[in-house]
Amino acid sequence: MRGILIDPGLSQPRDTAEWLAWRRQGIGASEASAIVGSNPYLNNQTLWRYKTGQAEPEDISGKACVQYGHDAEAPIRELFALDHPEFIVQYGGAFDMVRHPDHPWLFATLDGRLIERSTGKRGIYEGKTTEILRSMQMEKWTYTDDAGHRRGRVPDNYYVQILHQLLATGWDFAVLNCRFKRFYRDGMRAETRCYRFDREDVQDDLAYLLDAEKVFWRSVQDRVMPPLILPDIE
Repeated sequence: MRGILIDPGLSQPRDTAEWLAWRRQGIGASEASAIVGSNPYLNNQTLWRYKTGQAEPEDISGKACVQYGHDAEAPIRELFALDHPEFIVQYGGAFDMVRHPDHPWLFATLDGRLIERSTGKRGIYEGKTTEILRSMQMEKWTYTDDAGHRRGRVPDNYYVQILHQLLATGWDFAVLNCRFKRFYRDGMRAETRCYRFDREDVQDDLAYLLDAEKVFWRSVQDRVMPPLILPDIE
């Protein structure tokens, strides 16, 4: 079984306009990193202005990289299903929104759902496409361990996104599936990397993020701007 279409039910947005309206009423996974200062493109005060209706986010849907990511999402997910038969890969549609049972303002729109065949555990599928234009861009995806070896890692904003999705769903694990494109003199080359995160291994980070999101959402409800938090300078 390669994929199953999930009926989103009546608790899901029906179209883009409704999805955007619902998104204004809570915190989505791609926004969570701004709350803890881990988003290189968005800070917590700008996000607060969006959520309080004092500013509107830029419409980036027409950008070439965004359109490519949108168009590539389905075939990359299907290829993941072929390469990883250990999972049942499910797709709930473009507006597959899941909310935290106790904090309905904490939600995630999922790229896919996973069931691990051997254990029955439920997981999140998150797909990414990244175009590497400069070698420095890969630095966010690697680190040097104590023995001097280069190891793979996930950029902080993507890691926080995964944490947020685990909070929203309550599920057991998440898989980040990223396709990298690089251009050389002799043409384009692509590679795919997968990273798995198990809930039991990130409990402290989940608790930290949930507390930070509660504080931020309270500031939205009280309409009191939070202190500015910026990403660390590397």
